[in-house]
Amino acid sequence: MLNRINETAEYIRNRAGGEMPKTAIILGTGLGALVDYIEDKLEIPYQEIPNMPVSTVEGHSGKLIFGTLGGKRIIAMQGRFHYYEGYDMKQVTFPVRVFRALGVETLFVSNAAGGMNPNFVVGDVMVITDHINLFPENPLRGKNYNELGPRFPAMTEAYDHKLVALADQVAAELGIRLVHGVYVGTPGPTFETPAEYEYFRIIGGDAVGMSTVPEVIVANHASMRVFGLSVITDLGGKEITQVPTHEEVQLAAEKAQPKVVAVMRELVMRS
Repeated sequence: MLNRINETAEYIRNRAGGEMPKTAIILGTGLGALVDYIEDKLEIPYQEIPNMPVSTVEGHSGKLIFGTLGGKRIIAMQGRFHYYEGYDMKQVTFPVRVFRALGVETLFVSNAAGGMNPNFVVGDVMVITDHINLFPENPLRGKNYNELGPRFPAMTEAYDHKLVALADQVAAELGIRLVHGVYVGTPGPTFETPAEYEYFRIIGGDAVGMSTVPEVIVANHASMRVFGLSVITDLGGKEITQVPTHEEVQLAAEKAQPKVVAVMRELVMRS
């Protein structure tokens, strides 16, 4: 594993050249438009990168992008990997390991999520303040490499409190409504039943999705600061009769893009 991480990092380092970014962004469903605001771009398709999986989901284009955002040099994943695609957790989180090997210190993640908080509406942007891990496998299961992080990492502050406070300040200045909540991570690929939505709400969740949690666990294991945003693309629960589709989720995420882009750009610039 260490050899694969180092091989991939060395390839990217040689391909991109120059000083490596300290900031990485994982772009979620329908949120790829952030790349339009990245300047001086260098794009590397995943299939050209040694050991890198390839995204199979519609709406995830599969590129690693270097450039500047808000005047800060960044690296962005346009297309992530999911457990439901058949990848194991080591593959799902491999890019985060490579980011750390490249010297990344702060990770920004975004996703589309279904909301069960009754105060949420479709199109809300939720700051993730905590998560509940319902994946059947933890990405840290198996042999621990001390070079990558401790055997038993704390998840007390999985999402950096200072970045959450900064996001609230940025949103207030921009006049954008942000909500806060707990993200429930599930393996997918099925959307949730009404009873499952109810269950997730009872155990403390505000939104649910099929990504992010494994990446955040590995980032924390590697002592990276993490900030996460969820776009509420649909609502669920026993009183909700709407049947969500992947296309509707993408459309709702795309409509929320201007808000997500505005907050993320300013947050990256100030962090």
